[in-house]
Amino acid sequence: MKYVLMFVETEQFAQDLEAMDEAGREAAFEAVGRWFAEHADKITHHTHLHPVHTATTVRLDGGAEPIVTDGPFIEGKEVVSGFAEIEVADLDEALALARSWPACPIVEIRPAS
Repeated sequence: MKYVLMFVETEQFAQDLEAMDEAGREAAFEAVGRWFAEHADKITHHTHLHPVHTATTVRLDGGAEPIVTDGPFIEGKEVVSGFAEIEVADLDEALALARSWPACPIVEIRPAS
């Protein structure tokens, strides 16, 4: 089955990462790199998203014209910072991968087609 793991960053996580010294940040990024390497046989695609302030949102609320705004669709304390598309046997295997994620404190799992 195909799933998408969405890595969700909280304000606290972002602040903690920012507060780390260079060696701490480097170690954190290396842990993420190791995770991707260890699971490369299951990952079909992945990317890290640019910061939320770079977003552009299109609202299709049924009005005459779509509304385009800079920034995220809502002000939130959590933002998706990246994703990985995986091919695994079942949800249990997807959960095992998500549980081993070494970075953002939230991983949302959705089936994909």
